[in-house]
Amino acid sequence: MSRDVIVDAAIRVLDRDGPRPSMDAFAVEAGITKPRLYRQFTDKGDLYAAIGARFADSAFAATGTDLTLLLQPPNTAIDRALNDYAVGILAHPNVFRFLTQTSANREGAAGQYDLASTVAGRFAERARAVADSIPLDAEGIEYLARAIVGVMIVLTDLWLSDAEPDAGEFVGRVHELVWGMIDAFLRGRGITADPGVPIFVTLAALNPDAGEV
Repeated sequence: MSRDVIVDAAIRVLDRDGPRPSMDAFAVEAGITKPRLYRQFTDKGDLYAAIGARFADSAFAATGTDLTLLLQPPNTAIDRALNDYAVGILAHPNVFRFLTQTSANREGAAGQYDLASTVAGRFAERARAVADSIPLDAEGIEYLARAIVGVMIVLTDLWLSDAEPDAGEFVGRVHELVWGMIDAFLRGRGITADPGVPIFVTLAALNPDAGEV
């Protein structure tokens, strides 16, 4: 049995039983014994990290491709990314809760998985690649990425506390904050961007050489 199959089973357990599962429940759902589970994962932390990596993949995919970020107006790209993210969260809210609960509620290394750091690191790498292709001074972009991801995770937790969380409401409330941080980053580099115009077009107008990329 592969690690992916066990992760799938673990996610089903979380969806069904809530964010405080047992390894026994994971093993039963996967149709294996706990010793066999531990042949695939060295400990709880290893399995929890695999669940987190799966979740981070989904969250990161919502940002789209480099071309999406470059060619779509920020308003459009942000709305699409936030909506895809929110829909993914609503499909597995207990997975989000499981990954973001404090280490005090977990045992040992299992509580050390840092979802915000993982997603922010990937986002920063993508943003730096986009900035380099324009080109744009990417100094400090890791701070921007961590700020955006941190705000989204905190607000996701608040949003999920609603009796009936709605993806459209999440997009409407978070969009302005995300764009505000991006806009501040650009203004710090002397760039005033129209959220209705693709970033690539804005920068190409300032730097004619960017249009040749």
